[in-house]
Amino acid sequence: MYRSHSCGELRIEHQGQVVVLAGWVQRVREMGGMTFVDVRDRYGITQLAFNNQQNEGLNKAARQLGREFVIQVKGTVIERTSKNKQLPTGDIEIEVNELQVLNAAKTPPFTIENDTDGGDELRMQYRYLDIRRNVIQDKLRLRNKVALETRKYLDSLNFMDVETPYLIKSTPEGARDFVVPSRMNQGEFYALPQSPQTFKQLLMVAGIDRYYQIVKCFRDEDLRSDRQPEFTQIDCEMAFVDQEDILNTFEGLIKHLFKACRGVEFEGEFPRMTYSEAMEKYGSDKPDIRFGMEFHNMNALTKDKGFKIFDEAESVIAIVAEGCAAYTRKQIDALVDWVKRPQIGASGMVYLKYNEDGTLKSSVDKFYSTDDLKEWTNYTEAKPGDLLLILSGTTEKVRKQMNELRLHLGDELGLRNPNVFKPLWVLDFPLLEWDEDSNRYHAMHHPFTSPKAEDFNLLASDPTAVRANAYDLAMNGVELGGGSIRIHDKKIQAQMFELLGFSEEQAQEQFGFLMNAFEYGAPPHGGIAFGLDRLVATMGGADSIRDFIAFPKNNAGRDVMINAPSSIDEEQLNELGIAVNTKV
Repeated sequence: MYRSHSCGELRIEHQGQVVVLAGWVQRVREMGGMTFVDVRDRYGITQLAFNNQQNEGLNKAARQLGREFVIQVKGTVIERTSKNKQLPTGDIEIEVNELQVLNAAKTPPFTIENDTDGGDELRMQYRYLDIRRNVIQDKLRLRNKVALETRKYLDSLNFMDVETPYLIKSTPEGARDFVVPSRMNQGEFYALPQSPQTFKQLLMVAGIDRYYQIVKCFRDEDLRSDRQPEFTQIDCEMAFVDQEDILNTFEGLIKHLFKACRGVEFEGEFPRMTYSEAMEKYGSDKPDIRFGMEFHNMNALTKDKGFKIFDEAESVIAIVAEGCAAYTRKQIDALVDWVKRPQIGASGMVYLKYNEDGTLKSSVDKFYSTDDLKEWTNYTEAKPGDLLLILSGTTEKVRKQMNELRLHLGDELGLRNPNVFKPLWVLDFPLLEWDEDSNRYHAMHHPFTSPKAEDFNLLASDPTAVRANAYDLAMNGVELGGGSIRIHDKKIQAQMFELLGFSEEQAQEQFGFLMNAFEYGAPPHGGIAFGLDRLVATMGGADSIRDFIAFPKNNAGRDVMINAPSSIDEEQLNELGIAVNTKV
């Protein structure tokens, strides 16, 4: 037996017991004739005490221990003289009478502590060391808890966990696929699934009326803090349901997870907002509603006053930063520089200070009278002490720019508390969007999303006006999940493929298996998928999903720990019938 107890288990009531512990050396402290060693495992830390008077040789051996040595000790639990209230084990220590070094360790490249001195790339290179830190283990524990509670909750509602294949057919739409060459079928390729979408719909046809899976998915797309090439979904589908059934069922899941895993209870139903309203108010389909700063369309108040920038703009949009009229010129210039960065792309920014004494000061005073500016404050309901910030341009661009500015100010003003959670259902997305480059429609969600019943008649006459029977759950500016009611009628699915530019032959080649299945009695069905990585990161109050994944990849899609991706030898390539073109 390597250990009788964990390093986080012992308390004052264990005093007098002889115990065996095993773990990693956190630190060694020499104090006169005594040596204290902190030994750590995933459950906690226990202090070990060595004393020259009791065993000089053992005390000398303890002083030879280095950080991260793996040791085993046997000793007696005694009460600590100097207690540590920061540790659950802080009332006791182990008076050691036996010490064995199970494995010596090199000095680690960074400190294995919560506030480490290791940078991101270094920690990812030695991820197995990084995971020893409590802050990372806490994140993985949260992930484990969320997955466990998800399974318990869905099982209680008669959902069945069904695995679907990882080696599937490459299909268009969505992000780029990761492809896998087939040795037995040379010249042909599998694709790794971006989601189990078609399979879960086939399971509905098969009579599995409540399906779920915590499943790995793959997308070859540009990476960022909340995106990895391989990610995990809580993937769900239900038959004989409408949109309201889906929203109620999975709102219940999210409420359960937050209560069970974070001790957070939501009162009442989650608020709902249409896609159109979200874009008009926040310029985002996943708005952060922890704070205000809603958009105000200023077109009617700013046009035809001789200010060319506003006169020629498709949209002029303002937000009110409460209490920020005291911003100095330097602070305002910093905001102007921020919105002019290439990532944001604004050409400039107009401001209006509504000072505490009621006076108005704007960067466009010479174009607008005091009465004009007063109309701005009345329209936006600004109060003395507030600051109006205004951007202009084409509607789509200026909404995106103002959304970024709004979030930036939210951070700057401390309005985005990571321990406050504000969910929001976003509904009625457009079914289709027109892509100028390819000169055709693309599905806003995916090709299997059903139009809203009341918009069916617009499919032929005005496709861009058709609303999707789709929904997303946003929280704190993050899209946690999304889904839709699916098309279950072969004729409507064929019409959808036609709108997306598929010929009948192409649709049959790519999705014939699904359309053929619809001929054998497909029930009305719909579903949703939550990003498990994003969900646990949001619950953990983090912007990045990376530390909530045991072995993540960097922003170049590389695993720097195992050096993947890597080249393969010529023999493997020949076996697969593949030649690599390094000039592309």
